Amino acid sequence: MSKQEVKVIRPQDGRQTDFLSSSADIAIYGGSAGGGKSFALLLEGMRHYQKKGFVGVVFRRDSTQLRDGGLWTESQELYSNFAGSRMSDVAMTWTSKEGGILKFTHLQHEKDKLTHQGKQYGLIGFDELTHFSQSQFFYLLSRNRSVACKPYIRATCNPDADSWVAEFIDWWIGADGFAIPERSGKLRYFYRSEGVIHWADTARELIDQFEVPIRSLFDKSDWDADFYDFAKNMIKSVTFINSSIFDNKILLKSNPDYLASLQAQDKVNRERLLNGNWKIRQSAGMYFKEEYFPFVPALPKNIVSYCRSWDLASSEPTPTNPSPDATTGVLMAKDSDGYFYIVDLKWLQGTPARVKDLILNTAVRDKEKYGNNLTITVPQDPGQAGKGQAQDLIRMLSGFNARSERPTGDKVTRASALSAQSEVGNVKVLTGEWNNKFIREMESFPEGKHDDIVDAAADAFNNLSVNRRVKVRTLD
Repeated sequence: MSKQEVKVIRPQDGRQTDFLSSSADIAIYGGSAGGGKSFALLLEGMRHYQKKGFVGVVFRRDSTQLRDGGLWTESQELYSNFAGSRMSDVAMTWTSKEGGILKFTHLQHEKDKLTHQGKQYGLIGFDELTHFSQSQFFYLLSRNRSVACKPYIRATCNPDADSWVAEFIDWWIGADGFAIPERSGKLRYFYRSEGVIHWADTARELIDQFEVPIRSLFDKSDWDADFYDFAKNMIKSVTFINSSIFDNKILLKSNPDYLASLQAQDKVNRERLLNGNWKIRQSAGMYFKEEYFPFVPALPKNIVSYCRSWDLASSEPTPTNPSPDATTGVLMAKDSDGYFYIVDLKWLQGTPARVKDLILNTAVRDKEKYGNNLTITVPQDPGQAGKGQAQDLIRMLSGFNARSERPTGDKVTRASALSAQSEVGNVKVLTGEWNNKFIREMESFPEGKHDDIVDAAADAFNNLSVNRRVKVRTLD
């Protein structure tokens, strides 16, 4: 093979290389999005792939996340470079000509971990470790054994303050939520007993501390003459390596707009995905604040479209439930300069019949005032009942520009785009008697008792944002 035909595949200098060169039994590579974590995990799979008897596995929580641009898809560009490699797309498995195996699979449900009982994996990889439960992780740790290589675990993740991973790597994270630079890549050691994790700076320290319980696990005949040589197998070394998008120079060069995409996220996700903050949480006032919304006395003349989105409920207050969810309709407008306006709020705690009357009467008045530039959306909740309700409302709204939509993603995700644009002052509020109710519920999201207004406002914003040809502003 000529030099021109040689293809070199290597990690980028810096933290990606640190991750791939770590001697730890368990290495976690986590932090901001776009840091090259997933690619590093694919590179790690190459280390022993050409060894006879090697079996490695890479997990993602959902199998669909492995395909359509996920790790399995990306692996095809890399592992096809090995002469004699065989690929099974159905099983998502690579087999080298030497007999080494690397498979990609999922652990969607807690019980799925049991399908790996009796298996032996030299390498276990977790992509997005925070998506897995602690019990899944430690169960798979018991499957980490091999005669082809020293068994080890490699994992990647983005920050999640509420995950078990945040507690597991706490030593490497400062009180401000950011990784401590001088601790990145440093080894620590743990011994897990009855579900409790005990940490120390050396394996010897743990062995000395837990010698009695370790000895009690086995007959004396089962260990070597040197107890330490035996006991150290009960201790695992761990390291954490911080990820930053600024380490991924290839991405920043090939896709410079990605940095702007992270900057445009709401405050919580911007801190997590751009800045790598492990302690920031989704809490009231974090997504929406009153100061985010400039109030205006009237709409400008350059409005190009309107959308009234409904969030549905059908209960009246009762002594046992004095504050049920409310049917809420938020009217939003968009102008040609890229600004959005909260124009009106309808809110009702009432019976199904009263809900239908409110939606129809509002549609009539909106059309009289705003004409054909108005779109009406109603949600189609999961299940046959939700589908039937949506169809009934759309039939009732015949003659209007109305459609039903099935909500996708959780409430926070659906509200993120609205939060991000509100924070930079791109969403204004028309003054009205409903303003206080609107602001109070927005500020209490996502911890407030009700989120009907947020849901409706987010749906209206997302509809107006589709295929919009306007300037999107971000924080400096």
